[in-house]
Amino acid sequence: MTETSTFSLHRGNTPLLISLPHVGTEIPAAVAARLLPRALACEDTDWHLEQLYSFARALGASLLVPRCSRYLIDLNRPPENAAMYPGANNTELCPTRFFSGEPLYRDGQAPDPAEVAARVASHWSPYHRALQAELARLQAAHGHAVLFDGHSIRSELPWLFDGRLPNLSLGTASGASCSPGLRAALIARLAGQSAFSHVCDGRFKGGYITRHYGRPAQGVQAVQLEMSWDSYMDEAPPWPWRVERAAAVLPLLRALVETMLAWQ
Repeated sequence: MTETSTFSLHRGNTPLLISLPHVGTEIPAAVAARLLPRALACEDTDWHLEQLYSFARALGASLLVPRCSRYLIDLNRPPENAAMYPGANNTELCPTRFFSGEPLYRDGQAPDPAEVAARVASHWSPYHRALQAELARLQAAHGHAVLFDGHSIRSELPWLFDGRLPNLSLGTASGASCSPGLRAALIARLAGQSAFSHVCDGRFKGGYITRHYGRPAQGVQAVQLEMSWDSYMDEAPPWPWRVERAAAVLPLLRALVETMLAWQ
């Protein structure tokens, strides 16, 4: 296990790396003082995913987990702050709004470009150096690497999308980030059950991590899974884990992870 001030990395012995870029909740005091009080609860965190995917360690997967909140910097956005979904509402590399659209910061306190660049250097870059290095280690050891980027979100957020999200949204950058065979195998796993609604390359096609690191022709497969919160937890503060819901979805998550582990 590698522990730093910005992330932890558990190194496994299989080709699979699980990245959980939005589970962190740490916000430096100097930044917290400029946020509106509501922001200190970090409501747009990908809650409980490190606990949900803890089974993958025993299967031999590597696990990369940040400490910082996405309100400090979004590790799944490009460093030049380009919009992930042009033409739709988006939050930025250093977000200035909640997922509901309201401002995060007190008036006049949002970060300027120099501060954004400093956050990239202090938090974004270390996470991505670790991610890239671990993928290189896995590919060298096994001949290929598979990156699984895990996310979760409130099932209804009108500022970001219309209607209610499926329970499970698989993203492969419309097939560009992984091989057709792996994509088809994961879709088949989702289609082989009826308890949880699902879609592939719908509203969430994969963020920066999936799109940037997925290079199937070079031996690196990448997929993203966005889960609706109601699949495993309550969607109201304090956003508690629900044992019975998590127990119901865990076999399917395990099947998806095992499919990635078995892929050649």
